[in-house]
Amino acid sequence: IVGCGKMGSALLSQWVSGGEKITVVDPMASDLPNGVSLVRDREEIADQRFDCIVAAVKPQMFDDVMPNYAGNLSDDGYVLSIAAGYSAGRLSKLMGDKPVVRVMPNLPAAIGRGVSGLCAGPLVSDAHMAHAEEFMSRAGTTIVVDSEEKLDRVTAVAGSGPGYVCEIARAYAEAAMAQGFTEEEAREMVLGTIGGAIAMASEPSAPSLEDLRNSVTSKGGTTAAGLNALNGDNGLSDRLHATLQACYDRAVELR
Repeated sequence: IVGCGKMGSALLSQWVSGGEKITVVDPMASDLPNGVSLVRDREEIADQRFDCIVAAVKPQMFDDVMPNYAGNLSDDGYVLSIAAGYSAGRLSKLMGDKPVVRVMPNLPAAIGRGVSGLCAGPLVSDAHMAHAEEFMSRAGTTIVVDSEEKLDRVTAVAGSGPGYVCEIARAYAEAAMAQGFTEEEAREMVLGTIGGAIAMASEPSAPSLEDLRNSVTSKGGTTAAGLNALNGDNGLSDRLHATLQACYDRAVELR
């Protein structure tokens, strides 16, 4: 694993469950899981070869860093990239025409509840893709898409999604505090309410999200009044559409 920042660390915490021999190259990393080898510089593994190299440095560092690792990939190995906005084709050429699978994970991978999109790039075999899917499934749900354009849309919905959810929860808690609750009380109520509603909606036999909303909304009641203020003019819906579009547009720019 080349680089081990927040996302790399989140995935690593789940990847270690498979028993593979994992080496991290990162000059700043610390507190890695037991059994993971840590080296500070690529020269320490100059003569070693790996079945999979995970590209986990920042995308703007790829051009300078990743070519150095082309010789560390085994003949039938592949590169797994978790970077947003850096195309598989570009990375493949950078690595000497090696197979590349792009992945767009999100931060709940740290607790095994992530959602990751996967897309096969140049020269990727069925075996490479099967390994990438199994590897990522340890961190949560996987969704395979057939184009990098679609992967950019996964970025907009899921990759960046925890940021949207936490911002909504923050604003929700702030509003609760304005109703006279302490920060601790507001956080407990808001996160408990969101978590419970999501758990209910995630049940295999759960009705649609619209039906669940309606089940707590009596005509002329308190929930109806709140929902009217929240999205009666479609303002929330419009803003969420704009949010995903802005994220997607930026992902395309970075590509």
